[in-house]
Amino acid sequence: MHQGQWAVLLWPYLLTASIPLDCRDEQGGLSHCPSISQEKLLDRVIQHAELIYRVSEESCSLFEEMFIPFPLQLQRNQAGYPCITKALPIPSSKSEIQQISDKWLLHSVLMLVQSWIEPLVYLQTTLNRYDGVPDMLLNKTKWVSEKLMSLEQGVVVLIKKMLDEEMMTTTYSEQGLFQDDGQPEMLEYVMRDYTLLSCFKKDAHKMEILLKLLKCRQNDMHSCA
Repeated sequence: MHQGQWAVLLWPYLLTASIPLDCRDEQGGLSHCPSISQEKLLDRVIQHAELIYRVSEESCSLFEEMFIPFPLQLQRNQAGYPCITKALPIPSSKSEIQQISDKWLLHSVLMLVQSWIEPLVYLQTTLNRYDGVPDMLLNKTKWVSEKLMSLEQGVVVLIKKMLDEEMMTTTYSEQGLFQDDGQPEMLEYVMRDYTLLSCFKKDAHKMEILLKLLKCRQNDMHSCA
């Protein structure tokens, strides 16, 4: 069976199979997750990050197949749209990541999560401009957007549990991404959204790596690579 057919069959399962991470109660407070042990909460946060990365990969590939001719795929990093999180003070090399503290690991994940919440909402509105956009792509981007907000809640509670600190909010502005350029050409929309999806996929993978490193450190500090 073709890989795309498997994705169609498994997609409803992916929507329901993950362990819920919604920490908010009916009043909007974060009262649910604090009752979960730190170890189980970290496991749930990691599972959410894994799923978000997997679905972001699928979304990016689907968008690429539908809207990006191969020659333009080679130009995505030259389209004039740098990743929106490029300016964030988050280590990127393996050696830098190994040297940062657990506190900075968690805050780095939170910065990445919070920096992507608004851009993913923005992406859902821009996709409506496309002719023939498949429902699966719309559903995947909506699912990732919702799960990212749940991930934010989980990381906030994890910071409180592990570091005894209150929530840190990022001051990074996505103004460069959302600035009004008048009426850009459709190709410009496509390349901007393609860059956004590609950058988010990369950052989603980074979130997963940082959280798994944190989990490893909780078990055996000396064997984490």
